[in-house]
Amino acid sequence: QVQLVESGGGLVQAGGSLRLSCAASGSIFSFNAMGWYRQAPGKQRELVAAITIGGNTNYAGSVKGRFTISRDNAKNTVYLQMNSLKPEDTGVYYCWSSNSLNYWGQGTQVTVSS
Repeated sequence: QVQLVESGGGLVQAGGSLRLSCAASGSIFSFNAMGWYRQAPGKQRELVAAITIGGNTNYAGSVKGRFTISRDNAKNTVYLQMNSLKPEDTGVYYCWSSNSLNYWGQGTQVTVSS
């Protein structure tokens, strides 16, 4: 059973930075892609960033230039570096991975105060 464990969320002022980590229970090479989604109160879950097994990345337009997704294959971990945070980045951030199935972490809260 695949397990994804997120960490690194918290409260930060606008303009600040946070780094989220997602540790997978197995080798991340077993996934075609991994990434981060977020869900703000009253809104649908949306893709923030994704990285494929080949290292290709994709970002939501609202975070391009501010967020960076990366992976450490040796640690089976995916990271999301978030800089220049804005109040609208507030939400629960979920780690996601996919092979023939989709897997989700439990979520970590990110709150950006103005």
